[in-house]
Amino acid sequence: MSQDKKQSKLGEWIKSIIIALIIALFIRAFFVEAFKIPSSSMEPTLLVGDHVLANRFIYGIKVPITGKMLIPIKHPQRGDVVIFRWPKDRSIYFIKRCIGIPGDTLEMKDKVLYRNNKMVKEPYVVHRDPNIYSKNTDISTFKTIWGSRDNWGPIKVPKGKYFMMGDNRDNSYDSRYWGFVPEKNIVGKAFIIYGSWTFSPFEIRFNRFFKLIH
Repeated sequence: MSQDKKQSKLGEWIKSIIIALIIALFIRAFFVEAFKIPSSSMEPTLLVGDHVLANRFIYGIKVPITGKMLIPIKHPQRGDVVIFRWPKDRSIYFIKRCIGIPGDTLEMKDKVLYRNNKMVKEPYVVHRDPNIYSKNTDISTFKTIWGSRDNWGPIKVPKGKYFMMGDNRDNSYDSRYWGFVPEKNIVGKAFIIYGSWTFSPFEIRFNRFFKLIH
């Protein structure tokens, strides 16, 4: 093979790699992105070591990094499992369930959630701590912005913001502690677990592969 042909093939190979990278980055920025679950705050829905895919397109097309909306499609709905940038540090990603949308009035009484003065049925929630902390608890670990972990509110969700909580309700650092999530911080909706494994101890949970997230 002549030197010219070798250089031509090398050029085509490099061009193919560049195009593939551009397509991958485009898909990641606007359509689908992978995330790994680092904590137990969403158990039993999501376990530590679950690898999930998030639909970035479902809530609209945004400018990467800034979160400015370009093409709105729909807003997060109550019950959606949402990936978002933490309001206190946008470089950190959180995954929680959307509990309140703009205009909702939320309150928790003895671990029971009320939305717009109606008790909310939450079959996905677990409570592993039998203790119930009063609204005026003196234990700093369980103090929240509006009361305690188990008793707070009522509060109204402002326009353009959302209230997020973990399904592992007694062990979740969420909107109760640091406030509302601006819509611009929302990355996408988690919709499927594509893999699940841990290293300490090593375990591959095949039964969780390709499990839809509800």
